[in-house]
Amino acid sequence: MDSIADRIRAMGLTLPQTPKAVANYVPAIVHGGLCFTSGQLPFVEGRLLATGSVGDQVGLDEAKQAARVAALNALSAAAAAVGGLEALGGVVRVTGYVQVAPRFHREPQVIDGASELYRQLFGEAGQHARSAVGVASLPLNAPVEIECVFRLAADRDD
Repeated sequence: MDSIADRIRAMGLTLPQTPKAVANYVPAIVHGGLCFTSGQLPFVEGRLLATGSVGDQVGLDEAKQAARVAALNALSAAAAAVGGLEALGGVVRVTGYVQVAPRFHREPQVIDGASELYRQLFGEAGQHARSAVGVASLPLNAPVEIECVFRLAADRDD
């Protein structure tokens, strides 16, 4: 079976460097066989993929892509915390925050960008519980923020 890294390459993606914390926290932490990520924004090479409210300055498709990028950043943070992609056994939970314009109510479709990526990368182990929450504001005016809980691979004893 191909590795997660192989699947990332096959999708034409690159696992980004783990984004640096912008305040007093760590990007990810391991506890009890799980890896918890801090909220990750849709940074590409140090710049936000988009800014503004979804349904106003940011369209649905662009926001869904931003969720996918933020999810890839969360994956990078988790991999760095556990010693590599192959130490991750699957996705337990995704929480997605969407900066929304008034009367925008399609948060689940935006966060599908993250959920679909994890399903493609992890297969059945990528199925997860999820919340998609609309908010008035996000850090740096980002349209989405993704935080995750990953489970460790079964052969790990953390």
